[in-house]
Amino acid sequence: MAKILIVDDDAQIRDVLRITLKQAGHEVIEAGDGAEGLAKARNGKVDLIVLDIGLPEMDGLQVCRHLREQSETPVLFLTARDDEIDRVLAFELGGDDYVSKPFSPRELAARIKAILKRVGPEPAKAGLSRGVLKLDQERHLCTVSEEPVALTGREMDLLAHLMARPEHVATKAQLVDSVYGPSFHISDRTLDSHLRNLRAKLAKAGCHEAIETVHGVGIRMGACQSR
Repeated sequence: MAKILIVDDDAQIRDVLRITLKQAGHEVIEAGDGAEGLAKARNGKVDLIVLDIGLPEMDGLQVCRHLREQSETPVLFLTARDDEIDRVLAFELGGDDYVSKPFSPRELAARIKAILKRVGPEPAKAGLSRGVLKLDQERHLCTVSEEPVALTGREMDLLAHLMARPEHVATKAQLVDSVYGPSFHISDRTLDSHLRNLRAKLAKAGCHEAIETVHGVGIRMGACQSR
């Protein structure tokens, strides 16, 4: 059972989500605006946040931006807007998934289950290493030269897929199928934003050539040597 925070200013949507998620066995807490949602996210030790973008007081993108300053709690964005720019920005800020209104409660519950499985205690691979970069999915831990690097669930999955076969060049289609699932439709811009965030975090930690782009082919691991 997971503890899930629903942040949405529409009481009817909160009701639908509360009923759906409780039927799935989860504990649910709620907030009706962005400021309240951020406070509960910081104080409630939640496992996942369902976060509306169009919120009063503080919109969902601002909430996620503040949250990511100190937490990697998974975030599923929920919004009435279906603009690609919104989706890309949501992922660039560290969101794990994005669902547009109107939505199917069963589909949303399935996406939440998938996110929790990815960040849960039984991931597919552990103990991967490449140069100064190490990844332990079992503990959701990434280090560069023994110093921890905070990654979101999506970033962890992308890195694990690449590190599992470091010499292999993966196409973008292969990365999407492996990390997001074969039935999950995302644009190249969304995948690129996740890769860009991952590169930036590893570079900031001292691993400047962790991920290479083979132009016209795909993506592979770099040497992962510190400078």
